[in-house]
Amino acid sequence: MKKDLQNKNSSSYRQIMKATSIFGGVQVFNIIITILKSKVVAVLMGPAGIGVLGLFNSTIVLLSSLTNFGLDISSVKDIAAASQTKNNSKISRIITIVKRLVWLTGIFGALVTFFLSSWLSEIAFDTKEYTIAFMWLSGTILLKQLSHGQFAILQGLQKLKDLAMANLIGSALGLVASIPFYYYLELEGIVPGFIVTAILTFVVAQYYGSRVKIDKITITTKELKSEGKEMMILGFTLGLSGIMVLGESYAIRIFISNYGGVVEVGLYNAGIALVYTYVGLIFAAMQKDYFPRLSALADDNSKSNELVNQQTEIALLILAPVLAGFFIFLDWVIIILYSSEFVAIKIMIYWAFLGMFFKVPAWVLSFIFITKGKSKLFFWSELVSNLYLLGFNLVGYYYWGLKGLGISFLLSYIIYILQVYIIAKKKYQFSFTSECLKLFVIQFTLALACFLTISYLTSFWMYLIGVPIILLSAWYSFNELDKRLHLKDLIKNHLNKTE
Repeated sequence: MKKDLQNKNSSSYRQIMKATSIFGGVQVFNIIITILKSKVVAVLMGPAGIGVLGLFNSTIVLLSSLTNFGLDISSVKDIAAASQTKNNSKISRIITIVKRLVWLTGIFGALVTFFLSSWLSEIAFDTKEYTIAFMWLSGTILLKQLSHGQFAILQGLQKLKDLAMANLIGSALGLVASIPFYYYLELEGIVPGFIVTAILTFVVAQYYGSRVKIDKITITTKELKSEGKEMMILGFTLGLSGIMVLGESYAIRIFISNYGGVVEVGLYNAGIALVYTYVGLIFAAMQKDYFPRLSALADDNSKSNELVNQQTEIALLILAPVLAGFFIFLDWVIIILYSSEFVAIKIMIYWAFLGMFFKVPAWVLSFIFITKGKSKLFFWSELVSNLYLLGFNLVGYYYWGLKGLGISFLLSYIIYILQVYIIAKKKYQFSFTSECLKLFVIQFTLALACFLTISYLTSFWMYLIGVPIILLSAWYSFNELDKRLHLKDLIKNHLNKTE
């Protein structure tokens, strides 16, 4: 009986690891392109270029999220559910509805951007000088939504190879095509770069999406309203969290721009990209598989709690050695990814890295509210957390600059994990297992040792002491993963097959 339970748990851990690897691979492809793009912009235009690029990008992402009604979330869920039935007519019907809704929301978003262009320019840059630029960028909202619609179809049908290739090729072509604009036009080339990237991404997404063969289905306006309404309401509810995050992020960028200037915005963008994009890819990878699996266990508190703990353990074990390495070699990482002009962001990143240890379990646990059907509870929890995150960020930056933003990140997620844990404990009898807490304490202690090492020691002693800490963190993670996944046996079997 005990052995069966161990095998069952091992199978669950392997499923988590497999999904993380697959979706993490897609994210890594995009990150490589992002690194190259950031490097090009940093070298050709410096922090000011990163700042302008970041303000345009954050505005477009925010507008897209506000006007797409969460279709990139809810449509994946509905397409996947239809796919499980193996009923081609039902699959075709859902995909046809999704395509119609994508066009409607895309056009709506483009029109909103176009007619609010003057206001957006003044909000983002404190001048109407960029009004024409936002008019041109309105078309990218439509193209972005159409591309996301195709990606949602591929993801819902589990065509992961096509999804990965569409993301990789679209991003790579966009980078190559935009470099000449950055090189010859510098800051004035940013908007054309956005447009050409959106066009190429759409063309590639359309190509891979067209490979999905569906029946021709006639959908009346009444049916579209009836069936599409539920999808959009669900998507909008689930997407509120993302919109609030983007809103908070946008507000702090505007605040930094007004008080510190566009160069400071560029530094902040570079720092937060390191924390969220390069280090936090594990979250994007987890969400693709974790959310539907947890949804399937929504009626069983015991199994839901078990999966939350398993997901937290895997995430911490993967992330901790990476964070330890970033702590010690952050100077080199910043110079390689950006340039020496950006080294000033490291103090913000150090504090944020400590905050990531609290963000992992908090983020994993917060999904339990959605899967239990408590979307209102999730909304209010996220609203409150984003409000105090924004408050801490504003105060932190005003008094301590970039360092204050890192400290506010750490404080916010310490409060957030306590917030979601108390709610989950009270409503669903949730608790972290002793094993999960143990590995958190050990890995966080090692990370704290890295933080103290880089804070108080010279470069020689920092590397002399820091590298063994990295190796210790990696060794501990490997052994703990081996207990859950039998990694040594898998490696031995693989080696025997290759001989």
